[in-house]
This record gives sequence, C-alpha cells and structure tokens, in this order.
Amino acid sequence: MEFSAHFRLEVRVTPADVGKRVSVRRLREDPPEGEKFTDTVGVLTSWDDGVLLITRRSGESVRIPESALVAGKVVPTAPARRRGPAASYEELARVAARAWQPVERERLGEWELRAASGFTRRANSVLPLGDPGVPLDDALSLVREWYAARELPAYVQTATGAEGTQELLCAELEARGWVREVTAEMWIGALAPIGDLPDPAPDRTVVLAREADEAWLGRYQRKGVSEVALEVLGSGPSVWFATVPGAEPGIPAAIGRCVVDGRWAGFAAVEVDPSLRRQGLATTVMAALARRALSEGASAAWLQVEADNAGARALYAGMGFAAHHAYHHYLGPAATDGGISAGADEQVGHRAGGELGGGATERYRSV
Repeated sequence: MEFSAHFRLEVRVTPADVGKRVSVRRLREDPPEGEKFTDTVGVLTSWDDGVLLITRRSGESVRIPESALVAGKVVPTAPARRRGPAASYEELARVAARAWQPVERERLGEWELRAASGFTRRANSVLPLGDPGVPLDDALSLVREWYAARELPAYVQTATGAEGTQELLCAELEARGWVREVTAEMWIGALAPIGDLPDPAPDRTVVLAREADEAWLGRYQRKGVSEVALEVLGSGPSVWFATVPGAEPGIPAAIGRCVVDGRWAGFAAVEVDPSLRRQGLATTVMAALARRALSEGASAAWLQVEADNAGARALYAGMGFAAHHAYHHYLGPAATDGGISAGADEQVGHRAGGELGGGATERYRSV
C-alpha cells in the first residue's frame, strides 16, 4: 500500500510530472462495500483534457479522471534488487539482442531495425534504444516502409516496469494506432545457485554442443526450421545447445539453449518430452548449461518468459529468478488494417515457413 494511515491525502502530482513514476489514489466507480478507493502505481504517461494515463509495470494503461483523484505523489524509482544481479533495462536489452540476432539490420538514429524472414518477433522488430534522429511520426513511417519492403509486418519492441523503460513510447504508439500483441517478462537471477542445483535426474546425461543437430531440432517446438532460423539460433557471443538423449535414438528427452555474454548467461528453448514431465529434466538441462556458463566467467542469468506460462514461472522462481521488466511487441497499423498480419505465435509474416507444435512438448522456453 503506497499510502499509510499517516499520509495526508492530497494530490501532489501535476501535468509537469509526466514521465515520472507516481502513486495515486482515486475513488472507485460503483465500489464494493468498504472499498471506496483504489491505488494505482506506474509511470504518468500523459495528463490531457482532465484525464491521467498511468502505465503500470505490466504495460497495462489505466485512465483516471482528474476529478476522481483524492491523493497522489511522485515516488522514487524502484530500489535495486537485494539479491541476485543488478542491471539496467538498457544493459539487459542489448544483451538479449546479442543473444538472438537477425540476419539483416539497419540503424535509424539510435533505433535498430531487425529482420530475419519472419522467424520470431524478436528478430523481426525495431529495438528503440534512444532517439531515432527524426520526429516520431517520420520514424514510424520509415519503419513501416522498411518492413513492408521485406513483406513483413512492422513491429516495435518496447519495455515497461524498470528504470529507463519506455512507458512514454508505448503511450505514443497506442495513440497512433499501434496494437500491443504480445507481452512477456525478462527475469534475472544469480547463476551460481542454478549450477549448484542437485541433479533430480542423475541417470540422465546432458550433451553440450556448439550447434543444434537434427535431434535437437526435432525436439525444438518450432517445426520446419529454415536456414534463416538456424542462423538466428546459432547467433550470439558463445552459444551452447544442451540435449538429454531419449530412450529412442534421435529423439531427445529434453533440450535447452544458452548464450554466454560477459557476466550474463541467457537461457532459452528449454523443452521436455511431455511423457517425461515432472522428472526434473528441465532443471537438469538448466544446471548443466549454468555450469558451462560459470566456467566461461558468467555470474548472472537471464531469460524471457511468457506471462501466461505458469509452469515456467514456477520453475524459474524456484531457481531464484525474479521479474526485472515486462516487454511488448506493438504491431503497426498498416498490418492491422488489412496488410501483412502476424499469427498468435512467435513466427511472423507469411515467409516464416514454420509451424508451431504447441502440444508437442512441455515447454519452459523463453519467447
């Protein structure tokens, strides 16, 4: 609760505080008995025509009439985590980008336009870290033209919920008709505790390799992986693929991917045969990859997880991971208005050539 019993109820925020993190209390509409007020914490992204727009950590936007305010104040940036690694949003965004690289990229000021024939939104979206060097409307027009020339939908990847994230840009995109399609979270944690985890499947061998072989790709959730997809999967400073052989040759029981980049180790594509669930194979894969990353000098870990993937969230929380920020993919209005559209999965555009086998594995993978 942001407002204590001793806090004097007064509105201490003004339109001059746009861009700052605030906490406000307002009157509820048709409140349940005894719940007259509700509190909202987030970044004040606009204050126009008597309405406040506050973006929460999750990226959700809340519109609050000025007339409903009973209290409000600017609050300090969330304190650094007391356990695990400390990191800025920009550092994590750049580390994640290096771990999943496109096959084509172009600079627009400090923005980076990325394309990989539609294989995943992350490799086919703009990473807007900084100033595009032109007015926003011009930048977005150039973005849409760049992706249209490649027969791809235009996506912008943004983030909310940490110092230096892009709540204001999210609001500007929404005001211009861009639609948020996907929200996930970046989680971070200390690496050593993962490597020290007791092996729940000691009879299973984990094979580490520099390239994804046919067996690994056979377990990977995205089927029909193209040459472009292989290039993306193999990108990164130091990439490792883990395979737990199954009972039948060529059919792994579990797989995983890790990219080591300085102090960071990024985990992805942790997938387990559904017939072998709850035997600790995901933990076995993660621990083996963590030990390899530790041997290369890494000390911190990150991964990206879907907001609705309850199994993955429980697994990673048990390993000491915690959410750092949320990230989102905004689809440009040209694609929404009848142009090239993206499906509900991570492969975008009609040239992706792959199909997601959502029921084929128990998945803990990042997005």
